[in-house]
Amino acid sequence: MTVLGESLERLEAAIAAACRAAGRGRGEVELMAVSKTHPAATLAEAEALGLRLFGENRVQEFAGKAQAIEALRRRLENPVRVHLIGHLQSNKAQRAVELFDGIDSVDSRRVAEKVNEAAGKCGKRLPVLVEVKLSTEETKAGLDPASAEAAELLERLPDLKHLELCGLMTIAPLGVTEDETRACFGSLRGWRERWAGMYPRLRFDVLSMGMSGDFRLAIEEGATRIRVGSALFGVRGTV
Repeated sequence: MTVLGESLERLEAAIAAACRAAGRGRGEVELMAVSKTHPAATLAEAEALGLRLFGENRVQEFAGKAQAIEALRRRLENPVRVHLIGHLQSNKAQRAVELFDGIDSVDSRRVAEKVNEAAGKCGKRLPVLVEVKLSTEETKAGLDPASAEAAELLERLPDLKHLELCGLMTIAPLGVTEDETRACFGSLRGWRERWAGMYPRLRFDVLSMGMSGDFRLAIEEGATRIRVGSALFGVRGTV
């Protein structure tokens, strides 16, 4: 077995254990393999091991890999899907829509409108997540859920016909206690429940939260998608 195969086996065992501890089925939690900074060959190897959903942080970086895995993404059965999970600048919306199968980091009405316009030009209806900021860290992107801007975005989304809102995404703060991490994930679940009642025309099925160091807590707090990079692929230099 390859190193990646062994890592995936360990990761799957840990996910299954976390699901059991939370009284949930393994099928309730989707694994997104975060392949940022890793080459297209690594994505292809991961696909051969059964992974189908990947996350990338940067438009420019993935542009250099996309062609190499195009055949895996265009096949009719079990195609590979690649989502943008990093911050999206509105001036890169067109290229992002051309490259990605979903954008999980919509964090403003302006970005949503730009992505919708770009998707219309491409003839796409693009799955998106709203990124919610539940941390005081200045480097974290996302919407303040209590802000007027968040309300404006959610009110506008049903009319953006080339976007399909699927749910919410957040990143827990770094270097905090387990209780603080758990509170962050519980807060996202709470906002999902509140917004589902307030905006019945929108779907909030996906809760994307939890990464290599905290996915167990995220699963206990209701994550439907976890984003795992280093625990799967190992640590690689930044791009």
